[in-house]
Amino acid sequence: MRLKIDNVHINYITGKRKNSSGIPVLFIHGFSGNSSDWEFLMDGLHSSFYPVAIDLIGHGMSDSPDDPNIYTCSALVRHIDVLMKELGYNNFILCGYSMGGRAALSYSLKYPGNVISLILESTTAGLEDYNEKKERVEYDFLLAEKIKSNGLDNFVDYWFGLPLFESLKKLDNFEQIKNKRKQNNAIGLSNSLLGFSTGLMPSHWSKLNSIEFPVLLISGSGDRKYSEISGRMNKMIRTSKHEIVEGAGHNVHLEKPEEFVNLLNSFLSKIIDGKIS
Repeated sequence: MRLKIDNVHINYITGKRKNSSGIPVLFIHGFSGNSSDWEFLMDGLHSSFYPVAIDLIGHGMSDSPDDPNIYTCSALVRHIDVLMKELGYNNFILCGYSMGGRAALSYSLKYPGNVISLILESTTAGLEDYNEKKERVEYDFLLAEKIKSNGLDNFVDYWFGLPLFESLKKLDNFEQIKNKRKQNNAIGLSNSLLGFSTGLMPSHWSKLNSIEFPVLLISGSGDRKYSEISGRMNKMIRTSKHEIVEGAGHNVHLEKPEEFVNLLNSFLSKIIDGKIS
């Protein structure tokens, strides 16, 4: 299904359950992913919750406009806000992976009154050092040019050859995962890097201690960098819990789907029971 937001069509999918009165959970994919990355948990999520998954601008079946200025952090936050309000949800849970986690965290800090709970997988609160931010922007801009000059197929092969995805390559369906990324739009992925580079994203570290809703942080034991980042975030968020999934790397939900769903259901069940508030 597609919804027009500021002249951009944003695609989303929902769970197959006819009863959409459950507590909504919006799932947000990472860079080069799409809403179908979350289909594996649509039926496995606790029955008290109703799953919705979005295709961020430039991904999946959402539009891929030429202007990178409408791929910014503030634009993504607005797309999330308008989508959920159009669906009739004023309060909901957010679950984001990597780039999607950065969008989810950014939304949660801007509209904390709308967020029941937040789940962040392999996510950072941004970069703090100016030089580090500058280097990341330059790196992401080079990647954007690589997509345009070398084509999407070559870029995806390069992207999934990075050490960050080493454990993902061990999956039996790795080629299927990679080929699905090649169905994206080259302009969309390029502009996503230009508009929502980690280096351009505002640093949220100083705001983490203001969070009052429950937060679940998930990382893989094989992803040392993001486990350390999640550990640091966990110390700064008073209402958070950090779970490290053994044998998983950066993409926990695709590498260990059963463990991921179990973590979500355990966390969400406690919210229902009032054990987390």
